Formats: sequence, C-alpha cells, structure tokens
Amino acid sequence: MRLNELCLTLALAALTACGAGSTQSSKDMNEKRTLVKFETTAGNFTVALYDETSKHRDNFIKLVKEEFYDSTLFHRVIRNFMIQAGDPESKTASDTASLGNGEVGYTVSAEFMPVKYFHRRGALAAARQGDEVNPAKASSGCQFYIVTGRTFTQDQLLNLEGQLNEQRKGAIFNELAHREAKEIDKLRRAGDQARLLRLQDSLESRAHRQLKKEGYFKFTPAQLQAYTTVGGAPHLDGSYTVFGEVVKGMDTIEKIESSRTNKADRPLTDVRILKATLIE
Repeated sequence: MRLNELCLTLALAALTACGAGSTQSSKDMNEKRTLVKFETTAGNFTVALYDETSKHRDNFIKLVKEEFYDSTLFHRVIRNFMIQAGDPESKTASDTASLGNGEVGYTVSAEFMPVKYFHRRGALAAARQGDEVNPAKASSGCQFYIVTGRTFTQDQLLNLEGQLNEQRKGAIFNELAHREAKEIDKLRRAGDQARLLRLQDSLESRAHRQLKKEGYFKFTPAQLQAYTTVGGAPHLDGSYTVFGEVVKGMDTIEKIESSRTNKADRPLTDVRILKATLIE
C-alpha cells in the first residue's frame, strides 16, 4: 500500500462493518526478538520485529540504523483503522503538502503469514501500492502502518470470509481474461455475443475451480478470537505483510489515532517521529 490504496479496502470493511490486547506471539515471549523504540511528539512506543518475515525485518533494521525514520511524520491517520508513517517527503513537508508518495526506490517482496501474523490491533505492517500496478503485492521499501482497527461479531467475520473469497475469484477471473484478451477483442469486433458469453462462462468456471484448488479463505480460531475481542482490520489479511507488533506504548498509538485530521487523513497538528532506535 501506500495507504492511499488502503482507503479503497476500507469500503470492504464497511460492508461488514482499548487498550493494548495480548500480542500475537504472547506464547513466544521468551524468544529473543528485535525491538525498535520510537520517540514521537505524542509519546513513545516499542515494536518487536518477527524473524520469520526476515526481508522486512532486515530492511526495517537497515532504515532505523540509517536514521531514516527520524523526523518523518505520521502522515495518514484513520480512526478505528490504522496510523501510517515512513514517507521521506514528510520530513520537510509544508502544512498543506499531499503526502504518501515518497519512497526509497525499491520494494520488498511480500512475506504473507496470515495464519500466524495477522492484522489484529497493534500489528505492524508494510504499506504498498495497489494490485493494479503491483500484482505481486510487493511492500513499500519504507512506509509502514500500525493497526488500531475495531471489533467484529462472528457473523460479520463469516460474511467477510465470503466477500474475500469472491474478491479472490474475481482477481483470478481478471487474470484469466487478460490471457484471453486477443480472443475477447476478436469476438467483440466480430459482434459474436454468443461466443463471448460462452467464453465468459468458461472463464468463470475456471476461476471457480482454481479458487477451490487453492483453498477458500477461512479465519482461524485465533483470528476469530482476536477480531471479536481486541479487534483489528481482518479485511487486509493475506494482502499486506505483517512483520511485527507493538509491545509497549499502545497508549501512544491511541493518542495518535485520536488526532484531528484533514480530508486527506493527515493530522492537523503534526505528529513527528523524533527518533527510532534499535534496542540491542
């Protein structure tokens, strides 16, 4: 995301639709993990990076050591959803500047682990561009977001499962149709509606079979428990890489989330990262 695209996914959340809860990896608290402390104008918080998402971990550590995040803003804040930072252009941006497009010139390959690491409250995840220009779902090289989210009922999550599976089937159909673009164009030019409809039916059947073969999306018991209690943003699971979590200072995240914002979701009063420090 470059979370401009995340706004589009908010519409999906709307269809279905505290303090810090227990962390995703609470059962592994004895494991040594990489910690990063953020000092901001709204207070401090600390995140733990997951070793399993090593590409994102290593890139984040590199940027922290280079003091890349120092002086950047939380330039996008959406209540009951997330707070986003990491745009290098925000360091010297004017009060009216449009932010969210700054990058470092590279992306990080997706490392989805939605069964273990998902978008529960407090999750640290990578922003990215939308699927239209980024079908591999590669992450931004620098922009990240922290989930605040909201709670859901069991019925809402069940409905969301269906929506996500329909969305996946639609993406498969579009990819298959792209492969048949020449044939579709040929039939349209010939005005052969009968064959066009038969091809459409064939593509829909193939998309259904492929989705069935890949397996339907289904929330795990851990996801259901988290999203119905501490909350989060379940509609993002499997589409954006979660690579860490807030382990201290969720009250600071809540304070940032409560910021008054403009129409572009930028806080009216700048919330700046003063310093990000790797805790050895």
